[in-house]
Amino acid sequence: MRLRIYIDTSVVGGYFDDEFTDVTQLLFHRWVEGGVIFVVSDLLDLELLNAPPRVRSLFDEIPVGTFERIEFNYDAEDLAQNYIKAGVVGTTSLEDCRHIALASINKVDVLASWNFKHIVNLERIKGYNSVNLRMGYALLEIRSPKDLIHYTDHEQA
Repeated sequence: MRLRIYIDTSVVGGYFDDEFTDVTQLLFHRWVEGGVIFVVSDLLDLELLNAPPRVRSLFDEIPVGTFERIEFNYDAEDLAQNYIKAGVVGTTSLEDCRHIALASINKVDVLASWNFKHIVNLERIKGYNSVNLRMGYALLEIRSPKDLIHYTDHEQA
């Protein structure tokens, strides 16, 4: 069974970012080769509207059926608001919470992000998962793309 990876906007932007490009492109290669399934949301679509053209167009040439699409809904908003109420992050991180909530509700295997301040952060992950458990959702695995690629003996990250 292929790993279902929810990707947030930072992963798409990381494809062109000097600091993250090598690893992000390896993860995208793994997806294109069929090794994983990318799960993308309408939140990603909205956030990409303000991105540079090359970031915005990254998915334009990729057939729609090659990734799984999910839509934001009331349950995701409720869960995101509960992350805020629990003090996991402040109100300025609501969009990040919405991504985490969508990934949790849709039972993805892992959420991938380059956002180390509000998402890929051990204390925050514990907080998100505490709220998830309290509200009847499963624990969510949250990792950077670096943790989700396969290295061969000749590759280094």
